[in-house]
Amino acid sequence: MAWDEWEALKSQAAEQQSTNMQLNQVEPGTGGSTAPDPGSYGDLRVAQAGLTKIGDHAFKLYDRLWKQGRVAVPSSDKAAGDLTAQGFALGAGLQHVSSRWEEQLKSLRDACAHIANHMQVTKKLHADDEHYIRRQMSSIDMLDAGFDERVGDPGKENSVYGPPSKKKDD
Repeated sequence: MAWDEWEALKSQAAEQQSTNMQLNQVEPGTGGSTAPDPGSYGDLRVAQAGLTKIGDHAFKLYDRLWKQGRVAVPSSDKAAGDLTAQGFALGAGLQHVSSRWEEQLKSLRDACAHIANHMQVTKKLHADDEHYIRRQMSSIDMLDAGFDERVGDPGKENSVYGPPSKKKDD
């Protein structure tokens, strides 16, 4: 390819790109992207079944890590001891890997236990909060009904208090 051909191809490619260029942006006047209204997301809802399921999975993982995650530890420790006894430097390295594996496994199991316990506590706290809120709302409704003058006709006793009592004239 001659130099002239190369220059012609470059200018041709530049012309094609300049006529078809498109910027990756929002059309003018639309205001760009704005943060959505927080109310459009709704309230955070957590079902007790969801919390229970997460806690259950974390507990099962905790048990599986103990049973299946330690399978290689005894054989690795034995091999590390044998290699060290025979004078191989690899024995110390294998022992280090085995020890680090056990430390990381304990750390992971602790995290799983923490999640499982947290879900149980969260479930209990949310249930207690729900009961407390219901009690408070119930007492407010009763108090409100007692002071509501619109319940009965003017001059009549409020029906919220039950049937009218018979008064004795002394």
